[in-house]
Amino acid sequence: MKNVSIKTLGFAVLMVLLSGCESYFGDKTDLSFIELPEQNFREVAYVPVQPILTQFASPTDVVAGFDELIYVVDNGSQEVIALDQSGREIGRKFIQGAMTMAQDRSLDLLVIGTITDTANSSIVRSCIYRLDLSTSMGYGLRFAEFTDTIIHPFYFKSSSISSDQDVSLKNIAVLEDNSFYVTRTGPRTVPTRDDAILLFDQNGRFITPLEITDSRGAVFRDFFKDPVGITSLVKPPQINVDTRGDFIFTSVDPNGVLKVQYIEKLESIDGTAYTPKVNFSADTTLASSFINEPFKFERPLDVEFTGDGTNYIFVIDAEKDSLYQFTANGLEGVEPPPASGQTKFIKTSFGGTGIGAAQFNEPAAVAYNNRILYVADKGNSRLLRFKLTLDIR
Repeated sequence: MKNVSIKTLGFAVLMVLLSGCESYFGDKTDLSFIELPEQNFREVAYVPVQPILTQFASPTDVVAGFDELIYVVDNGSQEVIALDQSGREIGRKFIQGAMTMAQDRSLDLLVIGTITDTANSSIVRSCIYRLDLSTSMGYGLRFAEFTDTIIHPFYFKSSSISSDQDVSLKNIAVLEDNSFYVTRTGPRTVPTRDDAILLFDQNGRFITPLEITDSRGAVFRDFFKDPVGITSLVKPPQINVDTRGDFIFTSVDPNGVLKVQYIEKLESIDGTAYTPKVNFSADTTLASSFINEPFKFERPLDVEFTGDGTNYIFVIDAEKDSLYQFTANGLEGVEPPPASGQTKFIKTSFGGTGIGAAQFNEPAAVAYNNRILYVADKGNSRLLRFKLTLDIR
């Protein structure tokens, strides 16, 4: 395990100090305005949390941090914006081309943005900026310092190829030891495919593009087509942190049959293998729809896994302007309350194109913290929050 040592110790001390600091965290999300319905199967749904947060130009990512803050990436203003759990803004940081981000377990931010080539200002490359939030001046975005920049293509070769500026790093998923996966897309298919999921170690050193092994043992080096969203199973709160290395990714390949897939990391005496999970449920006695239905999604830009033991999977589809909820074994919806008399899982997916409090316009990202859903509604320039009626009481 990493140098999670010193920094994780720092994390523990920091959280003890900050847990009693109301001026830092602010109040919890205000739910007092929500009228609680009788809990039956017709009224199990996500309800909007007010107010809607509208101080954004083009929000392209939202992340629930291990430091209990919510981070929004605003590509329109090229900023990362920190919010407390009440929605109060507590800091901003300009980052060139900021598009998506993750926070590792040492509380560093990893932000995918762009950097202008110093030798040729017409070339703009995709990169990952690392920000240390805990400096001698204090903790938070306004004190953050850049400590590393991982630039494509220089993490794996020293020479420059001009077409590399057409390659984009898309999203990041952090693992238990602070190593991380990165989705990458680009135009080339030979000699190797630009489309890939890359593995970096905890220090930001490039390890390898992932190869996928199917159930028959065949190995595919070109498995990933237009990968965009990705989530590991390592999510806040930091209790019973998952150590398996599994991940879920989304693809926007127009020809893709399964655009959301769960990849298992398997260790054996023969080494490490990554293989698609094939045991998702499709039991129609339990649910009416499933995550592994062919062509279920059109343009799923993001996926989120819940780290609080509920083990839900959320998917945002920007083409359908919709949010989908699944169980860990692929059933769409949530288990019905006992009093409802229902046996099938209740579908809680929602959305539709519009400006209503439960509608979207090109939603770009989803996050989950303390049983509250956050959706970066890019086309409507806002951040939406939702609470499941079953979780309000």
